[in-house]
Amino acid sequence: MALISVGIDHENASLDLLERATVLEHEWSKVLRSLLSQRNIHEAVFVSTCLRTEVVAVIDRFHGAIDEITHTLSEATGLEPSEFADHLSVHFDRGVATHLFSVAAGLKSVVPGEFEILGQLRRALELATEEQTAGPEITELFQRAISTGRRVRSETQIARGTTSFAQASVMMATEELGVDLEGADVLIIGAGQLAGGIARSLLARPARLARLTIANRTSSTAQRLLGELRDDRVALATLEDVATLVSEARLVVAAVEVAQPVVTRDDLARCQQRVLIVDLGLPRAVSSDMEDLENVQRIDIGDLRERVGQALGDRRESFEEARAIVDDDVERYLSDQRARGAAAIVSELREHFDDVVSTEMARRESELDDLTPEQREKVASLLRSVVAKIAHHPTVALKEAAGTDQGTRLSEATRNLFDL
Repeated sequence: MALISVGIDHENASLDLLERATVLEHEWSKVLRSLLSQRNIHEAVFVSTCLRTEVVAVIDRFHGAIDEITHTLSEATGLEPSEFADHLSVHFDRGVATHLFSVAAGLKSVVPGEFEILGQLRRALELATEEQTAGPEITELFQRAISTGRRVRSETQIARGTTSFAQASVMMATEELGVDLEGADVLIIGAGQLAGGIARSLLARPARLARLTIANRTSSTAQRLLGELRDDRVALATLEDVATLVSEARLVVAAVEVAQPVVTRDDLARCQQRVLIVDLGLPRAVSSDMEDLENVQRIDIGDLRERVGQALGDRRESFEEARAIVDDDVERYLSDQRARGAAAIVSELREHFDDVVSTEMARRESELDDLTPEQREKVASLLRSVVAKIAHHPTVALKEAAGTDQGTRLSEATRNLFDL
């Protein structure tokens, strides 16, 4: 069996394709069950973020698994395979560890070093565990990747400054775009981790807001965030209130997962003052047909990616340090995997030889009646010694080649030759 990752991400696909490839959270369990029903897939984790839709799996046949994962992604997203086949990011065996460890380290994020990805990977693994699609191999892979992500953030400066979508979006709105929020009304659509981060960043800025309203589909989630913020400027609303609130706001930040936009062109056309829309949703939570509206300025994840990239020149050295940590941890992980893989088959081979000795001694017991117990033990010891010498070279070869293509071939040949 082998590891594979197949996905659509912002490095290889347009924002439009990413938006169309988004799988809403209530569908994730269904995707996992579909993956495990496939012939070549034995373990699977499904990672879905605003800029990444990806499957990491333990498989049998490479091409068969690619076809099965592509088919599952097609069913989950409603896209034809031909629409995303040329934009897939595919990694195999060693490449899977390098890729996932880099993702966890924040090296493949729009905002390098951002910490939200660690929570997203942890949630993906937890769901796979709940659905019983994550076995020991893929569980260790994700746990080691998450550990590397934490190590990168503690040992390098990659997390210095703007380290999240929340901080980056607030920075753009209030600094780079010159939005004055002193005494302003702000609307945040959503109440999840991203929305909470945005709210905290806004409330902590020197410019004192008049009011920050959180509009969310689920009132219990919004109430929880309200309790965490503990600020008398914060109010709650529902998604049905958004149309009215938009017309009163100076800044609107959409950080919510919805199938259809919750802010329409008609809502924005009623705005009497200038309003900045920051749409961090995929699919987009704000209608995009607003270019001719005088009072509306809009930025989305694509703009965020471009602006953050321009502002990170002083962290290039930290990127190299982070990559070195990733490379080091990947080597440690693969070395541990090789050692375990070699130990397993060597153990099976030795057990097989021990069984051969025991079986033959039992089968020929009647022929040894004239021997004393001590003499019998000497015969058995001699047999074990001969077998151990025969097994020595195959054992050494298996250990030395573990984790390589040759090691895979030797392991398969050993299993076939000795019926392990």
